[in-house]
Amino acid sequence: MRPALKAFAAVLALLLDASCANLARADWRDDIGTFRIGIVAEPGAGNTVPGLALLTDACTKALGMKVEFVVARDYTSLIEAQANARIEYAIYSATAYAAASERCGCVEPLAAPLDSGGAIGIRSVLLTRDGRVPDLMAMAVHRVVMAPFDSVGGALLPLAGLAADGVNVAEDAPFLTHANSAAATEAMLVEGEADAIFGWIPAVAEGRPNPPGGTVARLEAAGLSKSSLQVVWTSGLLRYGPHAVRSDLDPEAKRRLTVFLTNLRSAAPDIYDLLEPRHSGGFAVAGPRDYVLAAAIVHLVSARGRKQ
Repeated sequence: MRPALKAFAAVLALLLDASCANLARADWRDDIGTFRIGIVAEPGAGNTVPGLALLTDACTKALGMKVEFVVARDYTSLIEAQANARIEYAIYSATAYAAASERCGCVEPLAAPLDSGGAIGIRSVLLTRDGRVPDLMAMAVHRVVMAPFDSVGGALLPLAGLAADGVNVAEDAPFLTHANSAAATEAMLVEGEADAIFGWIPAVAEGRPNPPGGTVARLEAAGLSKSSLQVVWTSGLLRYGPHAVRSDLDPEAKRRLTVFLTNLRSAAPDIYDLLEPRHSGGFAVAGPRDYVLAAAIVHLVSARGRKQ
């Protein structure tokens, strides 16, 4: 083939590839029609979400198609909507995502938020004072306090995390006391009424030092010296809740949404603040493995419900 014909053939092939790619992209948009994003309104806000028009416009531009936000009254409603394909995308807490995955196996996380200090979630810790509880095996002969059972960070995470490490502790174990709140739990350690308490610390990606915060920081603020506190045990990671899509969503839509989320804080900080008001550090890619402990918490709560 002559050089000129070869060049023409190469250009034609590129044009055909681009045309086919554009047709593929058009197909998934046409199949969906309107891309629906589910979100739970803040308590007392009814079905309103701050900045909804701005959010809709930003997501419309990211996907290149019509976008509509669907405001759910609670996570149960949000999970049912995504399981039944009434929405393509949902913004979940960690345990709500795990429940959605358990419900239908048809969802996958795209990205999850970070804190400004780099924390991607929390870990449970067993904290003692002045070495009173030297290790986990010694818990049974000491007074250990945790938050009420419905506290994710203060009770559910430690119970699920201990079980994941092969240490099964019943919520009504004789050495275990449930305080009325996380603050009451901390006060019992400060006042010497507990030998150890379960609390939480912020968690970063593997290999990075944990930023300050959580129960340890609160105890120090209450007057305990850092040197008097010892961490007896640390759980696995409970990552912050993800933005999740249906698994059958077209890969190009997933790619566009992932790029949109992971660049949003730097590209449009005002839109980021509307979409993620609690964690100011941006979004990072997330995967199903990040929510193993969240799934364990869901199973723990389900098992407790069956017993009652």
